[in-house]
Formats: sequence, structure tokens, C-alpha cells
Amino acid sequence: MISDPKLFVLVFAAFFLISFLITKFVRRVAFELGIQDIPDSDRKIHDKPRPKLGGSALYLSFAFGVMCLALLGLTDEISATRIAALLIGALILIVGGILDDKYDLPAYVQIVFPVAAALAVVGSGIHISYITNPFGGEIILDQWKLGGFPVLGSLVVFLWILGMTYTTKFLDGMDGLVSGISGIAGIVIFGLSLAPDVLQTTTAFLALIFAAVCFGFLPFNFHPARIFLGEGGSTFTGFMIGVLAVISGGKIATALLVLGIPIMDAAWVIVRRLWYGSSPFVGDKKHLHFRLLDVGLSQRQAVLFLYFLSAVFGGIAVFLQSWGKLIALGAMFLVMIVVAMAVVIIYRKKSVTPKK
Repeated sequence: MISDPKLFVLVFAAFFLISFLITKFVRRVAFELGIQDIPDSDRKIHDKPRPKLGGSALYLSFAFGVMCLALLGLTDEISATRIAALLIGALILIVGGILDDKYDLPAYVQIVFPVAAALAVVGSGIHISYITNPFGGEIILDQWKLGGFPVLGSLVVFLWILGMTYTTKFLDGMDGLVSGISGIAGIVIFGLSLAPDVLQTTTAFLALIFAAVCFGFLPFNFHPARIFLGEGGSTFTGFMIGVLAVISGGKIATALLVLGIPIMDAAWVIVRRLWYGSSPFVGDKKHLHFRLLDVGLSQRQAVLFLYFLSAVFGGIAVFLQSWGKLIALGAMFLVMIVVAMAVVIIYRKKSVTPKK
């Protein structure tokens, strides 16, 4: 078990720099290929075209990190098949994202790539054997098998990864929001991987490299952004969080605490769209981060506020056991309700206040 803090700091710094440099290169490529996000709808709040393909920079940086880990013999805790499935699944998302960024694919075609990426992970054998019951004991999933294949445990992972992939996709509406929160999630999973009850060096390094490449991308993505994640980047980040949460010992509750408010916000928006007969996959400006702009926060203030919530609940998760995480999830739900109510009240007051 490697526990030298200096090594972890060195790895983080190295891949922060690598991601920074690769992002500069990808940004130029996006300009040359004409792959840019044009502000042609009300939902897009940037004032001029911005290059996309940011997800390609994240993937290239992360894949290079995995290659370095393999060469140093630091991937032996996870089978080569599963690491390959992780990279293949992520690559599927990046390729699909590039196609969407270039040709603006319809929603029914876009969904093929997240589904294929999740299937690649499940097909490698990554599954959840049991779920810890906060009231005591465990809920065994491995008892449901078909020809030796753990059906229920694999289905849970498939739905979990798909859900996380779409959470960050829906969240990607402001400069730096997804890349920053994803970096925070990576740091939290890194910390959990080194906890006494987990002690997984490989997962710790994977999470640390993922966090580093997200934060290395952030200087170009924070407001005012000079490059966007694009479809590939917005789905890649959620996919990675989902997979890392599973392979770090099934820390699903932890990932829920980091991304809990975006998840609840996405769920509310989807329900609302379905209620009014709209497609759940067509974006709008009803998300919490847009509402924060409506009440007067700047983009930077809104993003930093959501960073703060993710860091607080993610940090709490590192020190809590199952029952404590359940309480924290309940507290987060209450925070979401309070924030949403405050936003609505302030917005209504601003709407009825006559302008001078």
C-alpha cells in the first residue's frame, strides 16, 4: 500500500499540467475543425462562439495517466479487462460526443453512446454484490444470476452509470460547473479509496488522476470559458464518477452526496418536462443553476455556491458510515428544498418590484 503524500501531490501536479497543455492543443484543433458552440438558443448564455471538444482533452489526459500507472505496475488491484472496459466505455462517449458536437445528433441517437459505454463496463464483470442496509445487515444482489452472470448486481451498475452520465450532461449549463464538481468528486473518491476499510491504491490513483485532469482543464473552462466540455466531456465526467464510485467499494452513497443536489435538480426538471409533455432530453433553463442567475447571482457566484455544497457534502461522506450517510442525504434533501424555495421567493419579489 503506497501512502507517501509527496507521491500523491506529485501525481496530481503532473497530470494537472498535462491536462492544461493538452487542453490548449485541443482548443486549437476545435477552432481549426470549426467545432464550436454557437449561442443560437435562449438556453445558451455565452455571448459568442466557443470551441468544444473539451472532453477529448480530459480523455487523452486520463488515458495517458492510466498508461503511466500500468507501466509503473500500479494497476494490479484491478484486472486489465476492467481497466480496458473503463477506457473503451469512456472512448465511446468521446467519439459520440465529437459526432454530436459536429453534427448535432438527435436525442434518440445520442443515447446510444451512454448505453453502449455502460454496457462495456458491465460486460467486463464490474457489478455490485450487495448493498449495505443502513438499518443493519446487507441486501445481497449476487443471488440473482443467469448462467453464472450476476444479473441484478450488473443491472444496478448499468442504471447507476447511465444515471450519473446523464446527471453531468444535464448539469453542464454554466462555465466550469461540471468540470469543477467532477474534480471535487474525484478528490472525495480518492480520499475514500485510502480509508482503512477500503485501501485500494489503484482506485486512489485513478480518482486522483481524474481529479487532476478536471482541475487542469478548469482554467480554460471557468467563466469566461475559452473551451467547453462538449457532449463528450459532459457525459465522460459523470461516467467516470459512476464507475469510480463502484470500483472503490460500491461508494454509491458518497457519489450521491457529491452530486446529490444536481441529481435532485435533474430529476425535478425531468418530471416537470414530462408533466408538461416535453421531451426529457431537450434542454431548457429550469435547472437550479439557471435559477440562481435569475435571482441575481453572477455565473461565477452560482458556480462557486454549487462547488461549496458539493465539497461540504462530499467531505462529510469521507468520515461517515452508512447510517450517517443516510442522515446526510436527508439533510441534503432539506437543503435542496430550502435553496429552491429561497430562489423562488427572491425571483417572485424581483418580478413584482417595479423598476426605477
